[in-house]
Amino acid sequence: MDKHSAIAIGVTAGLGVGYLLGKAYPNALRVEKDDTKLKKSAKDLDEVERLIRPNILALTPYRCARDDYDQGTSRISTGILLDANENSLGPPLSGHEQLQKMQLERYPCPYQLELKKAITDYRNQNATEKISQANTFLGVGSDEAIDLIIRVACTPRVDNILITPPTYGLPLPSFHINPQEILNAVTASTKVIFLCSPGNPTANVLRCRDIETILESEKYKGFVVADEAYIDFADTSSLCTLVNKHKRLIVLQTLSKGFGLAGIRLGIAFGDPKLIQVLNNVKAPYNISKLTSDVARKAFSNLEELHKSVALIKESCEVSNVRPRQLQEKHRVIAELQKLSFVRRIYASDSNFVLFEIPQALAVYREMASRGVVIRYRGNQHLLTGCVRATIGSRSENDRMLELLVEVSGDQ
Repeated sequence: MDKHSAIAIGVTAGLGVGYLLGKAYPNALRVEKDDTKLKKSAKDLDEVERLIRPNILALTPYRCARDDYDQGTSRISTGILLDANENSLGPPLSGHEQLQKMQLERYPCPYQLELKKAITDYRNQNATEKISQANTFLGVGSDEAIDLIIRVACTPRVDNILITPPTYGLPLPSFHINPQEILNAVTASTKVIFLCSPGNPTANVLRCRDIETILESEKYKGFVVADEAYIDFADTSSLCTLVNKHKRLIVLQTLSKGFGLAGIRLGIAFGDPKLIQVLNNVKAPYNISKLTSDVARKAFSNLEELHKSVALIKESCEVSNVRPRQLQEKHRVIAELQKLSFVRRIYASDSNFVLFEIPQALAVYREMASRGVVIRYRGNQHLLTGCVRATIGSRSENDRMLELLVEVSGDQ
């Protein structure tokens, strides 16, 4: 492969203690399975099922006694619950009335249907194609979804995944993918292609037609994963409503960026219902806490505030209560960077950060960090020599970053 090629990564590690135990002690992991699924012939499997490892496809999800009587709503029942060895006296939180009302002594709902409905209602706004709770998986950050996608699809030492370092066979300023070169790079063992839109650290949104070209190709029949962590800062719509049209498309999102909720660790995967069911089968039984769920639902009930905060970061907006002529922070930061003679290049941004090239980038990054302003050095990534990435913060934070950048760069 030349320097512009995508990177195919063999799946040889990172499959967890369960896999290692299974290799060392074959009888240690006896997982309940549905034998009828194992008996399905290849011709009876659809395009999604064919991509799932057969032993994973045969798994049945964990079920507790409560599932037989309460299929997936709030999980808080007025009945007497003596099935899960919970502490019915509750936690030591006297004096914290709001927390006491949450009934944290009970295990959370493993289905999170109310939260999934809030998420899909939001993403379905103005969308021609609609998605439902059946298309939605919730994880502990999008990291959990990425981990499970690889686990369920890739056989260790057999399959590989393909990633595209910042650009793929195109001139440096654009950072758009080249679908044909990606298709040239895949092999019969490639199970998953990972793409970022908007990219990180490139901050550009990928073209929908490029992703669809890959999905519709006769050469590649694996999953295409589009990581949309920064989609709420972009002016384009999410790809998530296309997962029913393209069954091998998986779209990842998070509440860590636009929603400003990195602390609750909630990630989302949208996909074909059969894939989502498999992900639910292999996830930990109660992976989303009651606290996380409640905070997330409150955020989705207050979308006007989300729109305002995103608008203050983006270059322009038409959101109420934001002055139309107000110079938005990202636009202002970019304008200030353009005035600096030592800034060699500023890349277009559809996200809440700016990528730019400067001399002595690593030294500048380290010196700024030592003085209390932490940006991100990206010069060690493919095609990003001399680049740093700065998140758009508050006005005072941005002012201090720019001031120190000038001061430190002048010392280099």
